[in-house]
Amino acid sequence: MHKCTETNLDREVMGMNEMFGLTGFQRDLLVVASGLEKPSGQDIKEHVEDTMGTQVKHGRLYPNLDTLVERGLLEKGQLDRRTNYYQVTEKGALTIQEQLEWMQSQSKALPA
Repeated sequence: MHKCTETNLDREVMGMNEMFGLTGFQRDLLVVASGLEKPSGQDIKEHVEDTMGTQVKHGRLYPNLDTLVERGLLEKGQLDRRTNYYQVTEKGALTIQEQLEWMQSQSKALPA
């Protein structure tokens, strides 16, 4: 556990507010994107489909990725003329970290 300073507290509140403002699917997309090296939307889609065992439609995927970009949790760049990539921002990484810490503090099933 880290020392709770004013700066850490501000960062925790920011991360917690972001976490609770996301849907479960958006949180899943953020975590998947964080585990891949500059994945395209298609890469993220395939990884989520493999993990969830269900099809993810483009009409669901891209609006949710756009929301994560708009909230500053993902950065969107261009790999080539037809393909974008997504990269987790510092704010996105903090949100994931805060979610994990919150889950560990709330659940007896997870190690502290």
